[in-house]
Amino acid sequence: MHKSGLLSKAARDKITMRHLGASDMPAAATAKISGADVKAIRERAKLSQAVFARYLNVTAGYVSQLERGDKHPTGPTLVLLNVIRRKGIEAIL
Repeated sequence: MHKSGLLSKAARDKITMRHLGASDMPAAATAKISGADVKAIRERAKLSQAVFARYLNVTAGYVSQLERGDKHPTGPTLVLLNVIRRKGIEAIL
């Protein structure tokens, strides 16, 4: 597309994460998080499960399942949890 003129050099160079496969994401953004880690992250932020769920755009029941280890975070929830773990809840507010 670049050679044909349909895609400028600037546009070609600006490849976003959605164009890359999940394996190309930085390791810190996709590091596995256990149920105990989720609970520790939430408690460090001093938030209830309901409020924490709201910030993650998930249900309180899902947060509860994560904390119990019944489910494991994936996709955007996993990325947000890793950001919060590294930089604190203020990073997403």
